[in-house]
Amino acid sequence: MKRVTLVVTAAAAAGAACALVVWAAPNARGNAQGKTPGTQPASAPASRPAYAAAMVKGVPHVKQEPDFCGEACVAMVLKKLGHDVAQEAVFDAAGVDPALGRGCYTKELERAMTALGFVAPGASGQIDPGRLEGEMDVQFAALHADLAGGVPSIVCTRYDEKPTAPEHFRLIVGYDPKADEVVYHDPALADGANKRMSRARLISLWPLKYTTSLWTVVRLRCQAGRIAAPAAGAAPDAAALAQHCRTLKGTIPKEGGFRMVVQRPFVVIGDETAADGRDAVAFRAKQTVQWASERLMRDYFPKCPDEIIDVWLFKDADSYTRHAKELFGETPSTPYGYFSSEHNALVMNIATGGGTLVHEMVHPFMAANFPACPSWFNEGLASLYEQCEDRDGHIAGRTNWRLAGLQKAIRAKSVPSFKALTATTTSEFYNKDRGTNYAQARYLCYYLQEQGKLREYYQAFRAAAAADPTGYATLQKTLGAADMDQFKKDWETWVLKLRFP
Repeated sequence: MKRVTLVVTAAAAAGAACALVVWAAPNARGNAQGKTPGTQPASAPASRPAYAAAMVKGVPHVKQEPDFCGEACVAMVLKKLGHDVAQEAVFDAAGVDPALGRGCYTKELERAMTALGFVAPGASGQIDPGRLEGEMDVQFAALHADLAGGVPSIVCTRYDEKPTAPEHFRLIVGYDPKADEVVYHDPALADGANKRMSRARLISLWPLKYTTSLWTVVRLRCQAGRIAAPAAGAAPDAAALAQHCRTLKGTIPKEGGFRMVVQRPFVVIGDETAADGRDAVAFRAKQTVQWASERLMRDYFPKCPDEIIDVWLFKDADSYTRHAKELFGETPSTPYGYFSSEHNALVMNIATGGGTLVHEMVHPFMAANFPACPSWFNEGLASLYEQCEDRDGHIAGRTNWRLAGLQKAIRAKSVPSFKALTATTTSEFYNKDRGTNYAQARYLCYYLQEQGKLREYYQAFRAAAAADPTGYATLQKTLGAADMDQFKKDWETWVLKLRFP
């Protein structure tokens, strides 16, 4: 990246409306290499230009969410301007990948501010340590000139003088010449409004010492242009996902090559690597999770689940069993995968294929869109997509391994009536003849799909659930079947003609 040294007189900067716009250190506040800036002391000059009192009054304080110090600073200024924009919305405007599990770096925060309507926020530059006194006076003079014009600034400094101090955004709102102190809001503190530090301390903490030859000074001007407050998005938003990923990072095994990919509302974590070396986790997130989510939402579920769901894709049976025990304290009861309600996680042995994953994805969507759905239809629809394909942009189930058991039960005349199936309680569905219940529900959904009536039935059932909680009356109406016993005979004849594979 091209580096530019500022050589400007303090007097010229003091009279300017803004500091020089020279971009540097796009990832300030946690550099990509994870290095801590150096701690070489910055000595204060014997004398400095005098500055008048300047104060931007009435800026409310906002306490930051973890790692959202810059976002909270922007939210403070927006509230001052009369826009109730949360720090989460500021993060969303930056377009940062939530899977990184962090808040905005400087250039990302500048991008968010520009999108929200601030004018030329980037006022960062680089200084020569050998000319520290004069060049820091230039930087402070520009900051002060903005304050005098009613424009606060977000500065990125080391948090304190400790060698391991992290970088931190603060909002500078004023200057007191009597004490030679800056007034600032610290988003990290609950009582962080109108804090003070000496100008000399600010100048000491301000330069970020990534190299010995040039130091970086980060300032973002908060001059309002035409502010465009963002509309509320669907939950979970990018900020919630980023905070979730930040927490999740602490639980992911350090060894094994685990990666994390966000596919809203799911966070996909896995240790699988494709034979050709490609990132299999990213591939699964796109080709299975995103593919199925888009089609399920298109056909059935307009509302995304509010809660973030972790999808753990373990590469083989050993990884699946071992990590389920280590991470969740659970021994899997199935070789394929399961949903852990306690941990709000889908836990999968992805070596067995993606069918179980799509099955389990249906349930959180159903819970968000049709919470009154009985188990028979919930599992019937989920089971339908254990084996699925795309048909003109829609998800469609295919025959699968459950067919053989159902055909055997039909021949044995042990399949219950549809009135009995739809009347099963949750306990009865899962515990009394579970295999037949799943298969019968699945192939009823499959029949409705093949007749072009499945989406129609879902919508009608959901709308009439208060009056028809089992869905039986709606089923009969959708089928146009006056005699459901005769329909069952016809359906069984149809099922016996199906084949898998």
